[in-house]
Amino acid sequence: MPLLRNPRFAWTLAGIILSGCSSRTPSAPESGANPEQPSDLSTAKSPTEPKEEVFRFEAQAYETTPEEFLASRLPPSEAREGWIRLFDQHTLYGWTIEGEANWRVEGQQIQADRGQVSFLHTSTRWSDFELELQFQSDAETNSGVFIRSVLQPTDVIRDCFEINIAPPSNPFPTGSVVKRKKATALPADFDAEAWHDMRIVCNGPVITVSVDGDLVCQLEDAATPRSGTIALQHRSGPIAMRDIRLRPLGLESLLDEQLDQWKRYPEMSGSFEIDQQGVLVVDGGKQQLESKQSFGDFVLLAEYQLPEPTSNSGIFFRAIPGDEMMGYECQVNDEMANANPLTPADCGAGGIFRRQDARILASNAGKWNSIVLSVDGDHFATWVNGLQVVDVIDTRDDDDNPRRGRRLQPGTLMIQGHDPSTLAKYRQLSVAVAP
Repeated sequence: MPLLRNPRFAWTLAGIILSGCSSRTPSAPESGANPEQPSDLSTAKSPTEPKEEVFRFEAQAYETTPEEFLASRLPPSEAREGWIRLFDQHTLYGWTIEGEANWRVEGQQIQADRGQVSFLHTSTRWSDFELELQFQSDAETNSGVFIRSVLQPTDVIRDCFEINIAPPSNPFPTGSVVKRKKATALPADFDAEAWHDMRIVCNGPVITVSVDGDLVCQLEDAATPRSGTIALQHRSGPIAMRDIRLRPLGLESLLDEQLDQWKRYPEMSGSFEIDQQGVLVVDGGKQQLESKQSFGDFVLLAEYQLPEPTSNSGIFFRAIPGDEMMGYECQVNDEMANANPLTPADCGAGGIFRRQDARILASNAGKWNSIVLSVDGDHFATWVNGLQVVDVIDTRDDDDNPRRGRRLQPGTLMIQGHDPSTLAKYRQLSVAVAP
């Protein structure tokens, strides 16, 4: 079995159960830090502050039905733009805990209010993106949203960017980029205990932060770090977040009328053609369409339609150039067994073939569906119609051939025609290369 970012994840035919996610304690800050100027991540307490009761992390189980789970898919108008849910509203799949705090899901919210300084990280690293979420806290809560972060940040200048959630008395109140730029003051009637919208746009060296639709902070020299996880922080006071969504930026289309960015194999059966609507049609036979460019780490957005759920196509990546579909395969197939979306018949849309099946069939048979694929080193993650279905690490020994082992070096993309019954359409294939 491949190693998941969230071990102890299990399924039942009656529903979906997540019995906690991984938890590790962050390392101590580096030696040599100035004790008179503690980092914003410091856990130091005042000598007069009462001792907190020792907190012990305990994994919790969360359960939902397939119908409730699939209701978390995004509307097609948003999914086709590349929007995904980082939080599926029911489980902590795709997240990992660093430190000891009572991170949990309640009422389609992520909450924490007890424990040590702790982070809930995405298992996927992101570089350029638009992030939207809603947050709620107490008046004195000190929390934050970390972007481009390492798993155990100890220095907010070197390791990450921290978008603060903190009272007006804090040197960096809500919306500020801690130790980099203070946000403009929020309205005098700002109620911390109400739900508020936060929008963070991270695009190259520019980071902007908006709260409730108002731009409160813009940082124009955010050159490093260039990529990393997105993390929610519990530091002091209760924090709750919901509707956490992301859209990758910098996607560039690989489709054009003449398929100039692709290599055909006329000796193979089947065909690839662009129709009058600009849609790539894959029709019949074993066939492959190969990108002329090689890609290593990247984010891909595809929009596909299969007239029949049994039709079989796929998006190969890090493939051996010029070889016959020797690469990792992101499955494109809408078939399920026993009419149960928890049991995809053939890996499932968004599944990484022979590495990890989709945890649920989130595609809509016969309709247009979106897939977002993140490829970062040995970690792969996919979202179908905005819902994460795969989170996997390839733990095999290195090999040039991804069918035999872990391939980290760049390779081509290939669109597959599987057999004579294949009929597939792609109206979007866009890629953003990792910096």
